[in-house]
Amino acid sequence: MAAVVEVEVGGGAAADRELDEVDMSDLSPEEQWRVEHARMHAKHRGHEAMHAEMVLILIATLVVAQLLLVQWKQRHPRSYNMVTLFQMWVVPLYFTVKLHWWRFLVIWILFSAVTAFVTFRATRKPLLQTTPRLVYKWFLLIYKISYATGIIGYMAVMFTLFGLNLLFKIKPEDAMDFGISLLFYGLYYGVLERDFAEMCADYMASTIGFYSKSGMPTKHLSDSVCAVCGQQIFVDVSEEGIIENTYRLSCNHVFHEFCIRGWCIVGKKQTCPYCKEKVDLKRMFSNPWERPHVMYGQLLDWLRYLVAWQPVIIGLVQGINYILGLE
Repeated sequence: MAAVVEVEVGGGAAADRELDEVDMSDLSPEEQWRVEHARMHAKHRGHEAMHAEMVLILIATLVVAQLLLVQWKQRHPRSYNMVTLFQMWVVPLYFTVKLHWWRFLVIWILFSAVTAFVTFRATRKPLLQTTPRLVYKWFLLIYKISYATGIIGYMAVMFTLFGLNLLFKIKPEDAMDFGISLLFYGLYYGVLERDFAEMCADYMASTIGFYSKSGMPTKHLSDSVCAVCGQQIFVDVSEEGIIENTYRLSCNHVFHEFCIRGWCIVGKKQTCPYCKEKVDLKRMFSNPWERPHVMYGQLLDWLRYLVAWQPVIIGLVQGINYILGLE
């Protein structure tokens, strides 16, 4: 391999010919990677001006795309959210089929099938009494699984960086692939379920009538009714209904504890479902072990741009480079 190293350092036309003549079959995977790396440098040698132009195109496209997305989100939030949700749902599917990630494809199909059924139930009119609880239970389950998966993936990556994988005789590349895969699964499905849950929460609350995204509610809220699920808060032993703890917001409206937590964490709503007064999440989640769930939700919201729009922007940059003849 010494000859390859000398070629990589030396450069020149003769060195490039030597790189092309190297027999890859006799090299280890690490040595093959080094040869490919050297060939890439040889191919792009002397193209510094072209590379600088490509970098400028990338920066300009990112800035313009960000400005357009912000304006779109402010002026037409509903269409922006729907297109973003579609992007997050479909774009990874393209790479999955192209790169033959069959395990991800199976999980994606299972998630899509159950979520499609839950979404169908949430958008029906009239709304069944059991639907809101079904919707929040499903998306809360996915939220917790994605949270745990992301934490495990992050820990696996950190353990690999600190070399702790060697204690279990695991190769660094295998440990890193495992950690990054789990981290991706957790973040991707975490972002996807929160957007589906927000859409379902809007549909259900509007159907029940105690919530309106813009304007006044279409129904008057009684003190004995939960505005999230539309069912009685307090029921007699002989009556049919939900028996669980209640939670009173600072605006004095009372809800089932599970309903209001699902509304705030899963449905991404931080206002009262009836009067739209700001909800104090720190007061609601006084237990310090519950606060990371809130921070994780905020992280998922921030990562939505990377999951949904970054591949599209990169594809647009590559298209511009292709049109301009840049390589």
